[in-house]
Amino acid sequence: MVVTFIRTLIIFTTLVVVMRLMGKRQIGEMQPYEFIVTLIIADLACIPMADISIPLIYGIVAILGLFILHQLLSMLEQSGNFFKKVISGKPSIVINKNGVDMFELKKNNMGIDDLIESMRSAGYFALDDLDYAIFESNGKLSALEKKDKDSAATSIPILIVNDGKPVENNLKTVRIDRESLSEFIKSQSGTVKNTEVMTIDGNGRIYYKSKNHKYKILSYKLPEDIKW
Repeated sequence: MVVTFIRTLIIFTTLVVVMRLMGKRQIGEMQPYEFIVTLIIADLACIPMADISIPLIYGIVAILGLFILHQLLSMLEQSGNFFKKVISGKPSIVINKNGVDMFELKKNNMGIDDLIESMRSAGYFALDDLDYAIFESNGKLSALEKKDKDSAATSIPILIVNDGKPVENNLKTVRIDRESLSEFIKSQSGTVKNTEVMTIDGNGRIYYKSKNHKYKILSYKLPEDIKW
């Protein structure tokens, strides 16, 4: 019992020292390799604490080895843009003046749902609230707000077409059937299949973007009793 307690104190002290030397970044600001190193260190720390048959020095050496690897990767990352891109990746502009960039989203294994969720976390609810949105290499969203953003919006937009596919549950919410949706998109010289993103809010305000075209802000007449 006492031995386990002493081993835990030694490992804990080692971890505190190593994490302090690694820097003060929060989990959400870590680069991918930093997050991986942190997870492995946590796993390695548990083994010698729980199993007294394993020499304590094995756990300490492994943790220090990972710390050295972390420092080497950090030095490489800071040595130039090439290594920084290879090790940590690069930022992706997922919203620009033309609207949502689906190519950049897919390149980062993300969908429009992920983008909308990240925007909501940052305090933005409509895709046209931003001139630019950038996913940094650590996964954090950086946003440049549009100067003429509508600050008096009273309804949250919901997604009704996602990368060429109607979102059935949301269409039922706004009581738009597939035929009506298709007719509306045809009026904009498009098809559902070629529609990358389409959202609508409770006031009938639509954000519509088809492939290879700039987004449009349109209007749709919703039944008067629809509220959300």
